[in-house]
This record gives sequence, structure tokens and C-alpha cells, in this order.
Amino acid sequence: MKNIKGTLIPIGGNEDKGNGKTEKDTLEFIQEGILFHVVREAGGIDANIVVITTASSIPVEVGEIYLDSFTALGCNNVHILHIREKADAEQQQTIKLIQDANCVMFSGGDQSKITDKVGGTFIHKLLVDRYQNEEGFVIAGTSAGAMAMATEMIAGGSAAESFIKGAVSMYKGLNLIPELILDTHFIRRGRFGRQSEAVAKFPHLTGIGLAEDTGLIIKNGNDCTVIGSGMAIVFDGSNLTHNNEVHLEEGTPMTIANMTVHVLSNSDQYDILNKVVTVLPIDADFI
Repeated sequence: MKNIKGTLIPIGGNEDKGNGKTEKDTLEFIQEGILFHVVREAGGIDANIVVITTASSIPVEVGEIYLDSFTALGCNNVHILHIREKADAEQQQTIKLIQDANCVMFSGGDQSKITDKVGGTFIHKLLVDRYQNEEGFVIAGTSAGAMAMATEMIAGGSAAESFIKGAVSMYKGLNLIPELILDTHFIRRGRFGRQSEAVAKFPHLTGIGLAEDTGLIIKNGNDCTVIGSGMAIVFDGSNLTHNNEVHLEEGTPMTIANMTVHVLSNSDQYDILNKVVTVLPIDADFI
């Protein structure tokens, strides 16, 4: 595994954006929320943060929400970047924003739009290079923005047809973390089946399903720490004793035996290379 110097923060979607109704809600957002962790990893409130809204069908509204959220955290150097066409990603002002950023965050929406409009462009190559080689550089993404970080990216799939071959469709992502297959809104939308099929297709990869308001801080391209209020579900297919995915016709129920599944929560850790879980002690503090 290449020595990665930057930090990835995939988020399961619907993260706390500081719009709670009580003083306690606001305090928790400022002191503990996922976006607080994004800001801290990027260097603090003076960090240059760029939010890319490519995945969203309502980019202006989404941009305003993130601008308000980061401002509530004390950030004063936040930029919203609306890349709607591939040519937009090659514009000099776009490139300059990415060159100057301490953190680039991809919003939710349709992950295929991210790879179609950003994938293969100069800023895609710039993001990969900076992530691999610059300590302190952060790439965050929520929902679609998280799923696009993988190489083998889940593009869609029906929860109602779980464990039926063809229930998941795959696409090529941004190749930031090729060892993982990431899925989001995992608990609320019942995506256990489609992640199982994705790992059956690529058993050498680790699947991670992120609940809403839950994320990972990934250091060195390997060391994962869970943040947020929900769960991260890890799917390890390296010890499968039966996997008939390759032999089945689409629409056929699948048999998958000896899939290892871990349920992790705040501050638990996962080592991708060694497939090792480190669980937070019962009496420890959360992050």
C-alpha cells in the first residue's frame, strides 16, 4: 500500500449541519459534529474549504446550506464550486481553488455525476496527487460524495431486491481509496443486501456501509476511525467459503457463506490492510 499523506472523510449522509432547535443541539454541532471534525482535520477555522456541489440537483441551495454550516463553526474562508459540465473542471479559476484548498468536500446527490463531470479531469488528477502527497490535505464527501471515493463504486441498487444478483449496479469512482466499497444512508435505506452483493463481486475489497450522521476519518489510506452518531458496518469477504455470484444469472437469489461483518460506532477503529477492528473500551470518551 502506498504511503498516503492526506486524509479522507467519507460521510453516510444527512450529517448534522447545525440547524438544531436547542442550545444543546448547537453546542453538540460546534463541539462534536462531523463537520467540526472536517474543519479540525483541515487545520481549523482558518482553513480554505471548497464545497463541490456537482452531485446535487439543487446545487445553489446545497451550497448555501454548507456555507451557513461552516460559517456557524467559525470558518471564514469557504468557497462553493458548481461544476456542472466537464469543461467547468478544466477552468483556470476552478483549478486555482483546488490548488489553494486545505479541504475539498463533495456534496450528496448522484455519485455518477461526480465521476462523469470530475473524473479524468485536471482537478481529479490534482486531488489525487494532493491527497497522496500532502500531509493535512483533506477530501471529505457526504452520501454520493463518499461513495465516489472508491474505485469500484456503487452506482445504484434496489434494497427491495436484496441478495438477488443484479440488485446492485457498479461504476468506476475517483480511485481515492481503491481498497474499499463505500455505501451510505446504510441503515435507514436498508442497503445491507446491495453491499453484500458488491463485496461478493469484489471479495478482495472491504465494504463499509455508513449510517446517516456517521463518517470515517481515514489516515494513511488505511487507518479508519468512526465519527458521528451512528454505525459503520464493515463487510469482509476475504474468508468466503461459498460465493456463487459469478455463476448466477441476474435475478437469481445469491448464496454467500462466511462473510465477516463488524458493527462499529463512534471512536472504533478499523485497519483496512490487516482487516483488524479495535473497539473503544466501554468507559472511554467518544470523539
